[in-house]
Amino acid sequence: MRYVNAFIYRGREEGFLHGGFEIRDGLFSSLFFYPENERKAPGDGNYCIDLEGAYIIPGLIDVHIHGSMGADFSDAGQEALIKMGEYLLLHGITSFAPASMTLPAEMLAKAYRVAGEIHDREPDACSGLAGIYMEGPFLSDKRKGAQNPKYLKAPDITLFKELYDISGGLIRIVAVAPELMGASEFIKYISDICTVSVAHTDADYEQGRAAFDMGARQLTHLYNAMSPLHHRNPGVIGAGAERDDIRAELICDGIHVHPSMVRLAFKLFPGRICLISDASRCLGMPDGLYELGGQTVLLKERRVTLEDGTIAASATDLYDCMLNAVSFGVSVNEAVHSATLVPAKAVGCDDMVGSIEEGKWADFVICDKELNRIQVFKKGKGY
Repeated sequence: MRYVNAFIYRGREEGFLHGGFEIRDGLFSSLFFYPENERKAPGDGNYCIDLEGAYIIPGLIDVHIHGSMGADFSDAGQEALIKMGEYLLLHGITSFAPASMTLPAEMLAKAYRVAGEIHDREPDACSGLAGIYMEGPFLSDKRKGAQNPKYLKAPDITLFKELYDISGGLIRIVAVAPELMGASEFIKYISDICTVSVAHTDADYEQGRAAFDMGARQLTHLYNAMSPLHHRNPGVIGAGAERDDIRAELICDGIHVHPSMVRLAFKLFPGRICLISDASRCLGMPDGLYELGGQTVLLKERRVTLEDGTIAASATDLYDCMLNAVSFGVSVNEAVHSATLVPAKAVGCDDMVGSIEEGKWADFVICDKELNRIQVFKKGKGY
C-alpha cells in the first residue's frame, strides 16, 4: 500500500517532512519526500491513499504500565494482558512493556510465564508485547511509594535469573534501589542482560553516581519515589542529569509532576526523557475502589491513591501524557521523540519500532496537526 501527501515525523531534529511511504508485508518498504506545495496524484485508489496533509507519527511505546480497563499484568492471566493490549492499540500505543509490582516470587512467576505465552501468540488487534518491566521487589522501604512493603527484598541475582528464564528472556527493564545490600553486584551483573533502572530509592548523589558507573542507565518515574534534587544534595537526579547516557522516565498526567518540573526535566535530560504512563487498572475505568499490588486504591477524578493518600500509579494513557507534555510547553518534536524512540531504546526494540524508517514495522498513527488521533496502524493494518 502507498500513502501520499502527509507530514511524516522524522525525529526531534528534522521534525515533520512532507512526503509519503509504502508498506509491504507489514514493513515500511520505502519513504519519499517532496516540497509541501507539491501534491502526488493518488493514482490507483485501490493501492494508493491520499492522506491530504495529515500528520504521521510512530506508534507510541509505553514501557511502564501496570494495567488498564480493570485488568492488571500482575493478575497473571492471558485475558488481562490481551485486554490491556487491545485498549492500548486503540489509543495509539502500538507496543508496551507491562510492569509488575512488588509481590511474592510465585505470583511474579505466574505473570511472567503468561507474558511469555502472549508474546509467542501475538494476538490480533493488540498492542505488541515488547518485554517486561520488573519494578519490584528490589526497592527501598523509605521510598516505597505504592509498592507493598511486605514483599520488598534485597537485590537477588538468582531470583532475577529464575524469573528471566520463566518469561523466556522477556525482562527488558529491572528496577533497583542502589543503596540496598547487594545492589552493586546486582547492577554489574544484570546490566549486561537488560536495562537497570534506579528506582524507589533514597540514594544520595555518590550512590547514584556509583550505580551509573556500574551500568544502570535509567531513572524510574523521575522525581517520584526518589531522593529529591537539592542544591547541597543533588541525589540520583543530579547524578543522572550530568551524564548523557542516562534516560529518565517521566509521568505527564498533570498529577505526578508539576508542569514546571516537566519542563525542567526536558532541560535536565535533553533527548533522554522517556515518557511513561505508569497506569494502573484504573485507566479507562470510572471512579471507585480498585486493587494495585495487593493494596486498595481509590480512583477519583483521574487521581489514584492509597488509603493514606499516597499517589499510586496513574489513570492516564501514554498518548494523553504526550499531549499533556506539549500543553505544558514541551515541543511537539521532543514530546513525540520521548514517547516513541526513547522508550524503544529502553527495551531494546528500536531496530524494528520507535521511528518511521525503511525496514521497520509499519506501526504508526495518523493524526491532525495538534496530534489528535485519526487512525492507528499496527504492522500496516489499520484499527
